[in-house]
Amino acid sequence: MNKIITIGREFGSGGREAGRRIAELLGIAYYDREIIAEIAKRTSLSENYVRNVAEHKPVIPFPIHTGRTFWAVIPDYGQSVQQEQHNIIREMASHSDCVIVGRGADYILRDFNPFRLFIYSDMSSKIKRCQDNSTSDYDRGAGMTEDELEKRINQINKSRADYYEFYTGQKWGDKANYDLCINTAKIEPIKIAEFVAKIC
Repeated sequence: MNKIITIGREFGSGGREAGRRIAELLGIAYYDREIIAEIAKRTSLSENYVRNVAEHKPVIPFPIHTGRTFWAVIPDYGQSVQQEQHNIIREMASHSDCVIVGRGADYILRDFNPFRLFIYSDMSSKIKRCQDNSTSDYDRGAGMTEDELEKRINQINKSRADYYEFYTGQKWGDKANYDLCINTAKIEPIKIAEFVAKIC
């Protein structure tokens, strides 16, 4: 069976960077946004739309008093996006050794026996990392104040927790669901990558 490493992470914790470094050190495939691009290609939907659907739990439809419900007049792409994401993640894990970041991969691939990491940090460290690594508005929230960043970090992490718990029935960040949980407040992602590369 292939060597599979999955990474759950808090926003701003450096989990994405750690994942990329682990893949580089081990010489294996790295998957993160590539999953969104592949879903978009297979479903003919825009990457922005797919990202929004694939990273949030579904909104339960409610009736509108016109004899129909709102969801009845709009195609339900959410289910097809989630199914494609599930299929793609399993295909990637089947084809080669890899690191997969986020998207509930630890749960989707539970029968592959992946090494499951969860990376987190304290708020001040997450804010500092976001400020130091502003690469795009989507990634980091460039130009935001510390208060704005803290609010955004909390919103994104709540969304990740809601998504994970909805699709897996498990608690996001619960140490019982991972093989290793690492606080990056005092450990840089490269050091995490070096350690994980040695033990995997």
